[in-house]
Amino acid sequence: MQGPAITILLIIVLLAIDYYILRGLQTAFNKKKFIHKKWFNRFYWGSSIFLITGLFSAIYVQMGGVGLRGALLFLFFITFIFKIFYVLFILVDDVRRFVVYLIRKNKKQDTATAAATATSSPNTATATATNEATVAAEEPTFKSIPRSEFLMKAGLLAGAIPLYGIKHNMSKGLYDYQVQNIDLYLPNLPKAFDGMRIGQISDIHSGSFHSKWQMKAGVEMLLKQKADVIFFTGDLVNGQTWEVKHYIDVFNKVRAPLGVYSILGNHDYGDYGKWPTPADKAKNNADMVAAHKELGWDLLVDVNRRLKVGNAEIGILGIGNWGEMSRFPKYGRMDKAVVDTDDLPVKLLLSHDPSHWRAEVIPKYPQIDAMFSGHTHGMQFGVRTPDFQWSPIEYVYTEWAGLYREAHQQIYVNVGYGFLGYPGRIGILPEITIFTLKAGADPSLKA
Repeated sequence: MQGPAITILLIIVLLAIDYYILRGLQTAFNKKKFIHKKWFNRFYWGSSIFLITGLFSAIYVQMGGVGLRGALLFLFFITFIFKIFYVLFILVDDVRRFVVYLIRKNKKQDTATAAATATSSPNTATATATNEATVAAEEPTFKSIPRSEFLMKAGLLAGAIPLYGIKHNMSKGLYDYQVQNIDLYLPNLPKAFDGMRIGQISDIHSGSFHSKWQMKAGVEMLLKQKADVIFFTGDLVNGQTWEVKHYIDVFNKVRAPLGVYSILGNHDYGDYGKWPTPADKAKNNADMVAAHKELGWDLLVDVNRRLKVGNAEIGILGIGNWGEMSRFPKYGRMDKAVVDTDDLPVKLLLSHDPSHWRAEVIPKYPQIDAMFSGHTHGMQFGVRTPDFQWSPIEYVYTEWAGLYREAHQQIYVNVGYGFLGYPGRIGILPEITIFTLKAGADPSLKA
């Protein structure tokens, strides 16, 4: 959506759809008194305005975290699915009514023509006028053809079926881990790193989990990929460090020959809870650092590491959370992370929020070859196939799932290992990403 004119037009269309649906509901429940009450109309239009306001607030208004945005977008689009199915049935009924109207109208005209032809008396003009008046009085109108109560109620059922299917399958996707294999082409990659495998997981959100054995299945799936290096790109917990303590024995199995490198996400700082004293929050943050150490992961907070294979080296940089579209503080310091990396031919950046890439990395740090992020979860709702992907979260984040390129720089957004907000994943399933590094230019970009 671009510009206020399109926004206003979209609002008008959405309100028109809601008005159209209300008329259908009034037909489906015509004999029910509540459908004609003022309180029902106020509730209906209040809900409509709330959903539309929530949609545009999630798109345009700065909010603290992806959770609230995701909840507003999910609520709008889940109701919109019902509305689309119901509107189709109302349209079918209107087409039926229009066809009936045309048939009746033609029949009346044929009757009037026959009557006029049959009249041959001296009073023909008078008789014809009388016939025309009679036909006009009996002329059917579109409004006089009643809606089909059956079709209106069938539309309600049709709209409810996909909602039931979504509700029924929400939890099934929570632990349906998907391995995404990505060839990552880097023109300056030393030959010693050609073919190296990097694994990525993100957004564990351990405070949301209920099934330890299913979490273990995902870890085992990751380890079977035999990655040389593993990246974890933030959000180990929902709000407090103690949440991960129950799962240390699960995620400390995440190991790789050349190490596991991790960063903090926006949820790892304790910013979403109330703390009795600043010292309590500081203790929580110190516990978070200790948890990464206990997991055996190398936590990178505005620092870098040199990954060495033979005599060749590349850089792995990690920063604190930095989000352009979030109200929480921008903790990350790229100026610190890039220190003493000028000699490295390739620099891989771990940064939790993908909005950081376009807002700061591209304009200020062209030496970053690839960035690895998470954060969006793909809103845990949408469609993702090898050739097509869509989620309402794309109206908030330009880069929200998969691999993106801008000139010589690239970013990959992992849609997350865990879940947050609502206990479900629909279409956007939990992800384990495996990158195979390739020395050279991407052949798909060649003319």
